[in-house]
Amino acid sequence: MAVLKLYTDGACANNQGDENFGGWGTILEYGEHTKELHGGEANTTNNRMELKAVIEGFRALKREGLEVEVFSDSSYVMNCFRDKWYISWQKNGWKNSKKQPVENRELWEELIGLVSKHKVSFYRVKGHVNVESKTADIPKLYAKFKEWNGDRFTYEDFLYVTEKNNRADELANMGIDEVRD
Repeated sequence: MAVLKLYTDGACANNQGDENFGGWGTILEYGEHTKELHGGEANTTNNRMELKAVIEGFRALKREGLEVEVFSDSSYVMNCFRDKWYISWQKNGWKNSKKQPVENRELWEELIGLVSKHKVSFYRVKGHVNVESKTADIPKLYAKFKEWNGDRFTYEDFLYVTEKNNRADELANMGIDEVRD
């Protein structure tokens, strides 16, 4: 069975400002099939949009029990799942390590429910990398990618994942533009 891959990104123009616009973008890949999704919201946060990108990707799945790889540049999302923050949150009545209510609880609860229906692996990506830039230290960025995600990814995998992350960012910005208009 093929692995379904989700490439996700969220963005927010004027994040934390009184008036702002957020967007999310998701790319689903399953074998040779690709689907792109995007959307946006007014008066939101970057973290909410990062969560929405992953949620909307999982909402688009037609069946349960899939093997899914999620690629995101959001340390907020990645650390939660990779370090299993959500287990402590649930155990502590949805309080974080500072004994404060977990922000975006309703989104986390939805995402945890969606993820639980599949076999999911999370992979961190460095955002906004221009692999064609003469000033970017691509070998160093690839080494960081492997440090975060292990040695299973080739250099070509890294370039492809980075390209998809950049496209997800473009989709998120399309969501911002549509809400702004």
